[in-house]
Amino acid sequence: MSASDPKPRLAFLTRVVRNECRHLLTTDQRLFDQPFSAERAETLEADPDLAERVEAFVGRFGRLQDTVGDKLLPAIWPRSARRPAPPSTTWIAPSDSAGWIPPTPGWRCASSVTRWSTVHAYVEDPALLSSALETAHGYVPRLIAIAERLASEAQGRGWV
Repeated sequence: MSASDPKPRLAFLTRVVRNECRHLLTTDQRLFDQPFSAERAETLEADPDLAERVEAFVGRFGRLQDTVGDKLLPAIWPRSARRPAPPSTTWIAPSDSAGWIPPTPGWRCASSVTRWSTVHAYVEDPALLSSALETAHGYVPRLIAIAERLASEAQGRGWV
């Protein structure tokens, strides 16, 4: 295979995305076995297991979103009938119109939840952390559906 053959990279990315989905689901189930309230957030310092689950959830959520958004979608786009590929900074809007991701505000909302609130605010504001985590938790099924849809699209079309 030549270095310009995109199949190995797409095959790798679909495997990675599916693994990340499984890991995120496991952490999501363990962290949200009960609602994540501000009271629970206040116990993070005294409960290292809970703190680790929060960190794992935030990391896995963000990693899956980044892998899908920054790697898988841009790798799939040129293979689709929708050519030419948009510049990397503008692929989100065409991808949501293609039905690959939800409308852009939903994607941006999930991104802002993990990028700002959960990383920076939980030490100072347990209510903000609990709200951000519950929002991200609610978005997990959509994020996983997007990832699985893209991986299945690549596989079903013989791109991997």
